[in-house]
Amino acid sequence: MSDLLDLDALDLSKAIAARQVSPVEVMRETLARIDAVNPAVNAIVSLRDREALMGEARLAEAMPAGGWLHGIPVAVKDLVNVKGVRSTSGSPLLKDFIPTQDDGIVRAMRAAGAIVIGKTNVPAYGLGSHSTNKIFGATRTPYGLERTAGGSSGGAGAALAARMVAVADGSDMMGSLRNPAAWNNVYGFRPSIGLIASEAGEAALQHRLSTLGPMARSVADLEALLGTLSEGRYKPADLPRRTEPLRIAWLGDWGGAYAMEQGILEQSQQALAQMEALGWQIEAVPPPFSAEAIWESWTNLRSFAVAMNLGPHWRDEAERAQLNPQAQWEISRGFELSVAQVEMAAEIRGQWLQAFRSLMTRFDAVVLPSTQVWPFPVDWAWPERIGGREMDSYHRWMEVVVPASLIGAPVLNLPAGFGVIGLPSGVQLIGDHGADARLLAMGRAYHEARNWPRHRPPELNA
Repeated sequence: MSDLLDLDALDLSKAIAARQVSPVEVMRETLARIDAVNPAVNAIVSLRDREALMGEARLAEAMPAGGWLHGIPVAVKDLVNVKGVRSTSGSPLLKDFIPTQDDGIVRAMRAAGAIVIGKTNVPAYGLGSHSTNKIFGATRTPYGLERTAGGSSGGAGAALAARMVAVADGSDMMGSLRNPAAWNNVYGFRPSIGLIASEAGEAALQHRLSTLGPMARSVADLEALLGTLSEGRYKPADLPRRTEPLRIAWLGDWGGAYAMEQGILEQSQQALAQMEALGWQIEAVPPPFSAEAIWESWTNLRSFAVAMNLGPHWRDEAERAQLNPQAQWEISRGFELSVAQVEMAAEIRGQWLQAFRSLMTRFDAVVLPSTQVWPFPVDWAWPERIGGREMDSYHRWMEVVVPASLIGAPVLNLPAGFGVIGLPSGVQLIGDHGADARLLAMGRAYHEARNWPRHRPPELNA
């Protein structure tokens, strides 16, 4: 593999700006890398015509830099519309859909100089943390090709880990940035709800549960892309100077509420040890709120939002038959909910937000594992058991990501190293709403002390 593709996005940007490397060279190396590893990983889908891409690279080479992504290839998550590029959302219902205009984040990345090469794979409609669908098949983590890359931003995470792209967009409703970031040994950031604008016409409730966000192999790259995706609303900041150490609340398995596969908590402890080495103060705290109440609130609000979004497909019998089981389960639940149930879910959400804000008066951040299991076999639909505990839904095994999602808090997945069989893991660093810059400054310090993403996937080491 060319050392060029191992560069972080900001370093690549500087090399292009200084004319130490050309966009043509970058595009040529990128396409060669995709040829070499994508058949095994299956992260990039709907790759654009090569001659067209080389033509755009030659144009970028001839033009002065217009932004930090000038001449840098990017692949956009397949839940996002890209003009002239097949945008399927992983659903057979949209297998031939070619948008006539870009979504906002694509316009923002193009304005920063990016060259869109194609899409990154997702589960149908982004439901479930396993990026597999009937159109493109399954995406695998480069750290274990028999294992899933997670989802719904699994294609983005795997493409980053395999050095097919230097930076990637993702989105996160129920861990869709954090889970694949952990399983691909990269960073993924779910920003505070509202920092990145929603698309015009997007359901308000859906957006309050879900947000777009960046993924990268360094926190500095993460911040640069967040600035682009937020259209300049995000500004990096340094940690404030103070005499007392940063205070971290460790919630572990939420007092036993969250089933954890063997080794997950132990691996998280290694990340905590790194934080302690930075001088941060770690305190194990009891659960600050009922896990079951959070789950009830989340599943009801999520099902209601999905039903409102995908309802038209449900009402058409022919289209309903093409929805995957996850979508059918969510929509049917959503339509069965009463007004009282939705109102109660919103009330619980408010109560948990108050409890979380009380917790944050004593701590700078909260830490939880990013996943409850290691990357599972790619031929599974989802983990049906963790240890001896049966999972009662297709997503119960992802419950650890729900507390932050429900209240729209910013969350950074920090890579946490590798387990006994070489699979990667991560931890969630959770901050208060609006504390994005502070959280990412903490992430920068962690990355500088322990750069896990520099450890390339063994199967793909040249």
